[in-house]
Amino acid sequence: MDFYTLASSSGGNAALLRCGDTSILLDAGISARRIRQALLRLGTSPEALSAVLVTHEHSDHVSGIATLTKQYGIPVYASRGTARFLRCPEPTLRVFDAGEGFTVGTMTVRSFRTSHDAADSVDYRVDTADGSFGALTDTGYVTNAAADALAGVDLLLLEANHDVDTLRAGPYPYHLKQRILGQYGHLCNEAAAEFALYCARQGTRDILLAHLSAENNSPDMAEYAVGRRLQGTGVRLAVAPKDRESEVHTICKA
Repeated sequence: MDFYTLASSSGGNAALLRCGDTSILLDAGISARRIRQALLRLGTSPEALSAVLVTHEHSDHVSGIATLTKQYGIPVYASRGTARFLRCPEPTLRVFDAGEGFTVGTMTVRSFRTSHDAADSVDYRVDTADGSFGALTDTGYVTNAAADALAGVDLLLLEANHDVDTLRAGPYPYHLKQRILGQYGHLCNEAAAEFALYCARQGTRDILLAHLSAENNSPDMAEYAVGRRLQGTGVRLAVAPKDRESEVHTICKA
């Protein structure tokens, strides 16, 4: 099973998970044109996608959904609350209740609730015979459901959105700072570090930091904060690029 991010930032998020003939797009927060170009560079195409999994309805996660589904008819999986906000053809929608699981090709998908200022936000764990993948982004704190679902996944895509001191000293208006720092906002570097260590102790061996703020964080700050907590664990740590494809992360059971 291989994993790539296509884009990862407050400006747009999309990622590709593929195993054999099954390929899943996690969010589509960049244009359909950019998604197609990125997929072609990775040796696949939108026509080969088995599904799009949507985490929530914010534009940096769904801006490409309408065009992508209109052009290619790809099934879109979304929680019940999120589905109400998606502009895609009704036949393509696969609606589920947060916490439910389902199967896409060779992949077993488990959804779980996150804590974000969205209608019905979720993230996912995906298991195959080859290994397991989990994502946790766009959440103000690590929910019990997230900790339970993601403990020990082989590869973890983990939000490290901001450095708290940089955010507080920065130019954002007070209300926006409070939103980001609140329980329905985003994970800071230190919160990401604590959860990364928890997962490492449960068996996770590959962690990719994601959704970094361009104004309130940097790859160096995020990697330093999380890497310091992971010293001695043997975990491979990297930061997802903002607006290009990441290197491949090959997922296999430990």
